Amino acid sequence: MNKIKVAIVGYGNIGRFSLEAVEAAGDMECVGVVRRSGSADGIPELAPYKVVADVRDLGKVDVAILSVPSRKVGETAAKYLRMGISTVDSFDIHTDICALRAELAPLAEASGAVSVISAGWDPGSDSVVRALMQGLAPKGISYTNFGPGRSMGHSVAAKAVSGVKDALSVTIPVGTGLHRRMVYVELEPGADAAAVEAAIKADPYFSHDETHVIPVESVDALNDMGHGVNLVRKGVSGQSHNQLLEFNMKINNPALTGQVLVMAARAAVRQRPGCYTMIEIPVIDYLEGERETLISKLV
Repeated sequence: MNKIKVAIVGYGNIGRFSLEAVEAAGDMECVGVVRRSGSADGIPELAPYKVVADVRDLGKVDVAILSVPSRKVGETAAKYLRMGISTVDSFDIHTDICALRAELAPLAEASGAVSVISAGWDPGSDSVVRALMQGLAPKGISYTNFGPGRSMGHSVAAKAVSGVKDALSVTIPVGTGLHRRMVYVELEPGADAAAVEAAIKADPYFSHDETHVIPVESVDALNDMGHGVNLVRKGVSGQSHNQLLEFNMKINNPALTGQVLVMAARAAVRQRPGCYTMIEIPVIDYLEGERETLISKLV
């Protein structure tokens, strides 16, 4: 069997856990890691791999896992798609997903590549669960309640604010899909705490939720990668009311994101050229193994 040749682009938390998931997959091999520095910088687990600044130095790459901040996904994916390399990412700005899909679709189609966008756990695998719930109860209301836990995207957005040395954004579920953002910031010397707070609250990541910005001496002393979600749909099947569907999970946030990215990378090589969200791809395409064997075990 020819293994899927995967490159990891970026090596923060998501990149590290994506590499672990690739290593555990029997149908994949990591052909290298792309970092701005072009070197492993003394990272022991990268010793077996080629680390480069330019993906073209890795030779053949089937899929690039983009473990970059959401606000860098568009330009990064476009660059790789133009080279004919399929991409998967965990873009998590829900309101911009359709625009990103429209932007990347013609690039992917023109180069004969595939882009699977927003392939984290939310948006991503939770999106698939929400779609299934809506099919089971077409008339009704769904609520997505996150946390309590560390939001990767929100933490990155807060850390990018001028005057912030480090940041931790914790999501607290209020209920019925409403959330409170507790943002703990370690300030740079001389930074204006009030200005930092205003900038964070104005960011689209936070502007729609109740947000509290709290200066702390050390973010590392508070950091925890745990998170979770509770999905609920109350609705109607046919003409039968009071159908209550619920899905829960408690997770290590970047570890699950990395695993979903690997699922999406596998699915990418099975799709026609174009740009897809996870709900557009057959679920079986995410799974390792022969189709007939999977059907016999899972149906």
